[in-house]
Amino acid sequence: MGIGRARWVALLVGLAAAAVVATVGASEGDADPLYRACVDECEKTGSLRETSVRHCQVPTDDHPADKSWYAHEPLYLQWKEWNCKSECRYHCMMERESEREQLGLGSVKYHGKWPMKRASVFQEPISAALSALSLLVQFNGWLSFFLLLSYKLPLMPETQMTYYEYTGLWHIYGLLAMNAWFWRAIYHSCDTVWTEKLYYSSFAAFIGYSLILAILRTLNLKDEASRVMVAAPILAFTTTHILYLNFYELDKGLNTKVCTAASLAQFLLWAVWAVMTKHPSCFKILFVIIGNVFSIVLETYDIPPRWGYVDGRVFCVAISIPLTYLWWKFAKEDAEMRTSAIIKKTR
Repeated sequence: MGIGRARWVALLVGLAAAAVVATVGASEGDADPLYRACVDECEKTGSLRETSVRHCQVPTDDHPADKSWYAHEPLYLQWKEWNCKSECRYHCMMERESEREQLGLGSVKYHGKWPMKRASVFQEPISAALSALSLLVQFNGWLSFFLLLSYKLPLMPETQMTYYEYTGLWHIYGLLAMNAWFWRAIYHSCDTVWTEKLYYSSFAAFIGYSLILAILRTLNLKDEASRVMVAAPILAFTTTHILYLNFYELDKGLNTKVCTAASLAQFLLWAVWAVMTKHPSCFKILFVIIGNVFSIVLETYDIPPRWGYVDGRVFCVAISIPLTYLWWKFAKEDAEMRTSAIIKKTR
C-alpha cells in the first residue's frame, strides 16, 4: 500500500474514532422553570402575552372543549398534529430563546430537540428542502444507473440480462435510499410520532441493506447460497431493530449507535477493498467515505442551531447531496468495468 493511500485510510480511522466518541457522549433534556411556567400559563389562558394561541381556543361548533383542537380540523390538516400543548411549547420555546439570546446565552434543547423556527407548515424548512433535493439526486443517480445497464451496456445474448452481477442489488439499494430520503423530507416538514418512526425505520433499513451490499461486493460473492448466508443474519437483526423502535421504545440513542456502527463497518470494508484492489474509482470511494464519516461526526456532536433555521443536520443533508452523486458515479463505473472484464473473458 502506498504512502498516499495509507494516509487516506489513517484519516478515515481517525474520523471513525471521533464519530464513536461523539455517539457515546450525546445527551438531551430541558428543565427550564421559566419555560415550564410559560407553557402552563399558555395552556390555561390560551394566550402568550399579546399573542392568541388559536389551538387553545374553545371551538365554535358543538364539539366538547376538552378535545384537541386539531381533531376539529379537516383530515388533510390533522396530519400536522398541532394542538394547544404543542403550540404553547413552540411559542414559549421561541420566546425563551429570544430572552436567552438577549442575555448572551446559547441555545438549549427542548424535549430532546433543538429550537427551530417554522416557515409556514414546514417545521425545519431548510432541512426539508435539502432532503427533497437529496431525494432528487438519488432518483437521478438510480435512473442513470438503470439506463446505463439496460440500454447502453451490452446484454447477454441468451437471456437479455446484464453481465454485471450486482445489478439487482444496486436497484434495491436505490429504492431503499429514495424511500429513506423521502421520509426524511417528510419528517423535517412535519415532526409527528408517525413521521418520526417512519424516518428512523426507513434509514435503519437503508443502512442495514447498505452493509449487506458492501459485504457482497467487496468479498465478490456471486452465488446465491453465499449471499443468503451473509444477508439473512443482517436482515434479521435489522428487522428486529426496526420492530423494537416501532413497537417497544423509540430509543434514539440506541438507534444512533446501531446505525453508526453499521455505517462505519461498511465504510471500512469499502475503503480497504478500494485500496487493495486499486479500483479505478478508488479516490471517489475514499472521498465519499470520508465525507460520510465527517457527516456522522457532525450529526452525533449535535451542533446547536444558528439563525433559527440551520443546525448540524442541515450540514449533514447538504454534504450528502454531492456524495450521493459521486457514489452513483462509482456504481456506474463499477458496472462498466465488470461488464468489460466479463465480455473479454467470454471471448
